[in-house]
Order: sequence, then structure tokens, then C-alpha cells
Amino acid sequence: MNGERTATGAGGDSSSGPPLLELAGVGKDYAKIESRGGRVALVWDLLRGRGASSAFTAVDGVSFAMRAGESLGVIGENGAGKSTLLKVVAGVIRPTRGTVSVRGRVGALLELGSGFHPEYTGSQNIDLAAALLGVTPAELAQRRESIVRFADLGPHLDDPIKHYSSGMVVRLGFAVATALAPDVLITDEVLAVGDESFQKKCMAWMENYLAGGGTLLLCSHSMYHVQKLCRHALWLRAGRVERYGPAIEVTQAYLAWHEEKSGAGKARRPEVHTGEGPDVHRVRSLALDPGEFVRIGAPLTVRGEAYSPDARAPVVLIGLVRADGTPVYGVATDMDGVAPRRIAHDRYAFSLEFPSLSLLPGKYVVRAHALDPEGVYLFDHVELPLTVTGESRELGLVRLAHRWDGEPPAESPSPAATRPDTTG
Repeated sequence: MNGERTATGAGGDSSSGPPLLELAGVGKDYAKIESRGGRVALVWDLLRGRGASSAFTAVDGVSFAMRAGESLGVIGENGAGKSTLLKVVAGVIRPTRGTVSVRGRVGALLELGSGFHPEYTGSQNIDLAAALLGVTPAELAQRRESIVRFADLGPHLDDPIKHYSSGMVVRLGFAVATALAPDVLITDEVLAVGDESFQKKCMAWMENYLAGGGTLLLCSHSMYHVQKLCRHALWLRAGRVERYGPAIEVTQAYLAWHEEKSGAGKARRPEVHTGEGPDVHRVRSLALDPGEFVRIGAPLTVRGEAYSPDARAPVVLIGLVRADGTPVYGVATDMDGVAPRRIAHDRYAFSLEFPSLSLLPGKYVVRAHALDPEGVYLFDHVELPLTVTGESRELGLVRLAHRWDGEPPAESPSPAATRPDTTG
């Protein structure tokens, strides 16, 4: 894809009016200094009004627009230019070329807590951060209670933040930034920091923010989170737009490219948390109907029970894997907008039917995974062997409906058989 192609319409249904965020041909270069003499030459060039003679292009030719209520995920390898792009949008750095137009208040979660004063208490830093963001004292007074409640620092709110752990600083930074109701929220790997409970709280907040019409620009290495939170995605490669489109399509293309690059042939899965005990979501049982052996094209039903430690319906992910470990297919309950059926205080039943199994003959493994209700962490999985029987000379893993050019179509009822009866 050409890097200057405009990526518009990210998120939900397009809204009327001008875009809240619009980039046109944005690029950012950084001067390269390879020696002490190079530093002097750079200063001399700048004093004479010239650009750097040697520069590294971090971002080049990026254009897209976002309207209210839309969500866009920015993905790519380390060094692809994701963080640079978000900093340009947030106004932290100026682009070397191109234009950035922002209408409305922007909340940027790029380096949480970076603007805090270490000698000030948490409460004093709330005042400082709000002032830097242009929030009036009256607005802050209305939102202070929600900030304190979200940060959940207890008595430590009155301690200097130089004594805070990194997780406590992150809590305060997220609480301040998100409580100010930004028109556009920009986040850079916010779900990769903090403890598990904080990440769940962040996920829930962003889902509510989007449901309320918020506009989200999310940068993440987690394709699961991009698919869950964003309608569209933009893949940056070496600073240019490699691909733009629906989040599912772009993330799948990105993962396929990674698999081809690494040669591992293994798909990414959500982060796995192993463990025992009552506080872990688990798959209690798993069964296949009609059993381990199924003919190609016949129906297959995967049934089981999952345990939830907090009596909330977990997310169940069912995967089909070839015996050599090659992923074939996977689907989770939250992808289809369903939830397991509650059968006891802490137990939930699930059932997934494949009306016509299209797997080619061979040996497979059916996996059932239990995730937390937010669908962030994968805690447990159970496997059962599956053998698909039948005769086929086709190649690959699945049978796809097809017809060769010139092949006679399938038999259809004769005209006489379909003609309506008019004799009565």
C-alpha cells in the first residue's frame, strides 16, 4: 500500500462534521550524528537555516482522518515509527513535513507519570497535571473524586510520589488523563504496564469510553487488544503505511507476515497465566460429539464446563490445531457476542457446533481455553485429540467450496418440478 494513501473511517459508523483528527503527508526526520565533528556540523547547518545533512526518517507520508466515535489501532514492529507518530499527533514533537489538525481536547497516555513532580504528593500532582492540561479549577473540583477513586492509592495519595512504585505512578497517571473526558484519547502500550487488576480496569474504562462515543487512537503490540478495542488498524512498516483496513484483516495480515518472517509457523495467543487454586479461571471438562473420529463434512460439537472464581462468566476460546502444531482456526465467545451459560454459582457451560466440518482428513487437536471475563488473560486450557476421516486427494488443511471453469453445475430441479400447480 502506498504510504500516502489516506486511511479514513477507522472505528464505528462515520459521523457527520469535520474530522476530530486529520493527518496529511506527515513525516518526521531525526538528525544522525556519527561523530563529535558531526555535532558541530549539525549546529552550523541549523544556524545557517539548512536541514541536517544526514538524517533518519522515522515516519514518512502518513495520512489518515478520524471522526468522533471512531477507533484506530496502530501496529508494527519495534522501530516502525509507532511511538513517533503518536507523539506527533499529541503535539509532543513537531513533524518535519505534512500537517496535523486536531479539533477538541486530546488526552495522551504516552509516558504515564512523566509530568509528575517527584517531591509533590499524589494529590498535589493531580493539581499540577490538571493545570498543565488546561483544566480549570472548577472542572478539576468536579472530577477530583473520580480521579482519586480510579487511582485507588488510599493513604499513599498524601505521600510524595518519589516514594511510589512504578505501578502506583502508572495508576495516578492513567486516572488523571482519563478523568478529564478527552475528545480524542491517544494511548501507547498502556495495557502493557501495571498489574493485572489495573490492566483490567484500563480495558473496562476504554470499552466504556468507546461505547460513550469517545475517539481512540491505540498503539499496541497485542493484536488481541487491537481487535477487541479497534474497528480499524494501521500497520506501520519502516515508518510508512504498509496496510490499512478493518482491524481483523490488518492484524491477521501482520501476524501472517510475522509467521512467514520467523518461520515458526505458530500463531500468537493471549498471554498465558498458569497456576492452580480457586482464583484461576479453568476449563473443568471437555467433550466432543460424536467423539474423537469424525468424517469430513459431518457435524462436530465441542462441549464443556468452565470454572469462574468470581462468579462472572469467563471468555471461552475454542481452537483447532493440526497435530504438528499448525493453527487452523480459533473463535472466542466474546467475538460472537455470546457468553457461557451459568449452571452453578461458579460454573458455566459452553457448546460450539460446527455443522459441517471442513477439515481435510488427518489428525488434529481441539483446545478449549479459559480467559478472564475481560478477555485479557488466558489462564488454562484442555486438549482432546480429533481424527478426521474420509477420502480426499485435496491438499492443505481445509476443504473449500469451489467449481472449475467449464465444470457442469450441480444438478437442479427440472422446470417441470418447480412450475407452480395451476390446475386446482
